[in-house]
Amino acid sequence: MQNDSTGRIVAGLRAWVATAPPGARVPPGRALTAEYGASPVTVQRAMRVLAAEGLVESRPGVGTFVLAPRAARPVDLGWQTAALGAQPVRVPALSSTQRGAAPDAVALHSGYPAADLLPERLVRAALVRAARTAAATTRAPAAGLPELQQWFATELAGAAPPDVVPPSPRDVLVLSGSQSGLSSIFRAVVGPGQPLLVESPTYWGAVLAAAQAGVTLVPVPAGSAGPDPADLDRAFERTGARAFYAQPTYANPTGVQWSAERGRAILDVVQARGAFLVEDDWAHDLAIDTDPRPLAAHDRDGHVIYLRSLTKSVSPALRVAALVARGPARDRILADRAAESMYVSGLLQAAALDVVAQPAWRTHLRHLRPALRTRRDALLHALRERAPAAHVDRVPAGGLNLWARLPDGADPARVALACEARGVVVAPGDEWFPAEPAGPYLRLNFSGPDPDRFDEAARVIGQAVEAIG
Repeated sequence: MQNDSTGRIVAGLRAWVATAPPGARVPPGRALTAEYGASPVTVQRAMRVLAAEGLVESRPGVGTFVLAPRAARPVDLGWQTAALGAQPVRVPALSSTQRGAAPDAVALHSGYPAADLLPERLVRAALVRAARTAAATTRAPAAGLPELQQWFATELAGAAPPDVVPPSPRDVLVLSGSQSGLSSIFRAVVGPGQPLLVESPTYWGAVLAAAQAGVTLVPVPAGSAGPDPADLDRAFERTGARAFYAQPTYANPTGVQWSAERGRAILDVVQARGAFLVEDDWAHDLAIDTDPRPLAAHDRDGHVIYLRSLTKSVSPALRVAALVARGPARDRILADRAAESMYVSGLLQAAALDVVAQPAWRTHLRHLRPALRTRRDALLHALRERAPAAHVDRVPAGGLNLWARLPDGADPARVALACEARGVVVAPGDEWFPAEPAGPYLRLNFSGPDPDRFDEAARVIGQAVEAIG
């Protein structure tokens, strides 16, 4: 869907291209701006549409030219079907959050915060210092740098009550991002063909990792306060599952944080069933109105396999995370990680440790809270004013996202396409459901760039919902 100005330019240039010889230069942007009375941004959007249709090509520094029709036969990739064979399980496509966006678009789809919310100076200085150490030229231990293992263990121990023995540094495995940890847990602890209980909706990356590991997902409704312990217990009874994957703190996509009472009740169910709770604490450093309460800190006998990532709070370029597990489960996961990647770059580990060991890291986290709150509240206000049909039921107390419910019958994918045509990129919510969606949703990242354009973005969302709905 295009706005009127873009559509007029596209229609006019299509007619011009139809009569122009191959290689002809398209009128420059200034001329088109004057001819159609449109802004340079609108002209650029029209040119992108024509380029996507294969009618023109842009040559940086030279201009835009009419493409010659391609007479060569189309590429035939059908042979790969027989060579690859059928997949044992259908692996989901890449998430909409991983797509690129046009430079002038308002990006609300990404899973990462904008650069101005990250400790950029700390990261750059840490990388320089790490490059001068032995970490730049030596192999790191398979389980991670001992100093970084100690840091993660100490962080978790700080939340443990006095009567619980906290995990030791040996229980910590350093990973190249928590996604690799999910893959190893699902392969080594759950196993192909075995059931895994998951919240619904849940993190799309967990759905992807489970599909690749051949694990069978069993959805448990998440609810507005987290899963009902009774529902979870019945799911364990019905399926014989040995693990439950969940995000108790600022869940992606809903933003829900379990209460302390709900968390203890769910941990009791897991322990009584002799099962594992895979706790994904992805947003530990992204608190706004509350503090994180990791359940792993209350685990006495190794029932919780805990994941914590620094990727979203330190830098996407430093893909460093930790997995905390005890006993044979830890050994199985370590063996799986070693078989796949052998070890995590010592240079990245050293840089990540340098960042979080600085006093300025705590200062950064204190400043991050109000910055996230300002962005969250700005997008909430814009949606309520400009797109009331995209309703946010619960204001998240942390994390990066708003979970917006669309009117019944709305198609999130079509709404997303309509928004993108108007320069706003959003993520349709269907991919966060491990089975059929419970309703039409959009996931909107309030921590992205251009918060001063939230009002514009909300207006576009409102118009798209009205038109598609």
